[in-house]
Amino acid sequence: MRKYIFCIAVLSAGVAFADVEVKDVALEKDGSGLNVAMNFKATGDKLKSDRDVTYTPIVTDGTDTLRLPAVIMAGHNRYIRHQRNNTTADGTILCHSGKDYAYSVRVPWQQWMETSHLDVIEDECNCGLKSGTTIYRRDLATLDCAPRHEFAPMFGFATPEGNREKQREAKGSAYIDFPVNRTEIYPDYRRNPEELAKIRATIDKVVNDPDTRITGVRIEGFASPEGSYANNVRLAEGRAVSLADYVRTLYSFGRDVFSISSVPENWAGLRAYVSGAQMEDSTGILAIIDDTSLAPDPREAKLKKAYPQEYAFLLKNVYPGLRRSDYAVQYVVRSYTSIDEIKALMKSAPEKLSASEIFAVANTYAPGSEDFNNAIRLAVAVAPDNAEANLNMAMLLLQSGNSAQAAPYLDKSGDSPLAVYARGIMFYRAGDIERAISLTEEAAKAGLPQAKDAMEQFRLMKLIE
Repeated sequence: MRKYIFCIAVLSAGVAFADVEVKDVALEKDGSGLNVAMNFKATGDKLKSDRDVTYTPIVTDGTDTLRLPAVIMAGHNRYIRHQRNNTTADGTILCHSGKDYAYSVRVPWQQWMETSHLDVIEDECNCGLKSGTTIYRRDLATLDCAPRHEFAPMFGFATPEGNREKQREAKGSAYIDFPVNRTEIYPDYRRNPEELAKIRATIDKVVNDPDTRITGVRIEGFASPEGSYANNVRLAEGRAVSLADYVRTLYSFGRDVFSISSVPENWAGLRAYVSGAQMEDSTGILAIIDDTSLAPDPREAKLKKAYPQEYAFLLKNVYPGLRRSDYAVQYVVRSYTSIDEIKALMKSAPEKLSASEIFAVANTYAPGSEDFNNAIRLAVAVAPDNAEANLNMAMLLLQSGNSAQAAPYLDKSGDSPLAVYARGIMFYRAGDIERAISLTEEAAKAGLPQAKDAMEQFRLMKLIE
């Protein structure tokens, strides 16, 4: 791995001398130079007219030292005298006491500055004040530009969009028994009590929850391929309508709540069974099932003639399961704002939460903590198609070094600058440096701070100009 130099400046909050406060300190490596900036803020009364104080910034690593241009804060007469007699040394900055001054200097970079800090010395002049008094204010800023040996990306997490309606769906399949060629439901017929109870239990769970509101009930009826296609159309449609009518009488739902559809012949279900079964002639049977150039009736007749034994088995053991009704209860869940309530639901009913609500809880934990990580994992489990939840899960995996596992989540993370940058990290880890730089540059141009930092690292690593 190439070496790079990544500079980190750690700044103090500011320091106070008798007459000024030094604030807004900046110590930064910029190409072949070192930028030093700070503000001298007047705090006390103006110096007496014939007095001055000198403030000298110093960059040092404890062994090597560079004295920067000094600032002289002078009383009125002293200020005029310095100006008339030109008594200040070259580069020294003369200021009128009681006024602020914005200090900014750039000096050539030297290798020892990699791990250095900035001090300021206050010297009082020999003009009535205590002669020779010197005050040091150390470590106003420290610089860490020590060489490192690997790319160290900064990570970030996206806040999922809130205020989205939480649409949910509870669904299942019921195998209602109907007398031959009939579409009426007989609740006590054969296994119907058990199958109808499944539907009621699904709906009751939603109806009885005060946090939910039903918005729709979808029913789709399926018939098996035996018999004429025209009759199967009638059976599939009629049985789906009968089931909807049965549910409507139980709950008094309006007709506009229901969405009813049907599949006259469930060839897809038949194919799924044959492709997964250990049947001797499954290849030939599948070829007939897949031959959509044949109309349904000729196709079923061909299957019966070509494989009579297998057909008899399917008719007895598989076709009954193809005659089913799929149902789904569509509903919305109210929003939650209480962190304590959301935390409780994360344990008892996480399916009622949104990625945004779960992320609100994650933000109450320290990033990188197990509680934070668990919340990120839960958010994507609850909202598997949410772009921000997927991006956060990818970031979590990238942070832990599992870049390959992050790929499927990044595929669903959208195209925000943070998502583009995360893909750049993934490609860098995979060795595709060119693509990593391209994506990172795109995110940096969009203003993402983490990407800007990464681009600077790439420059220092000599990967880019």
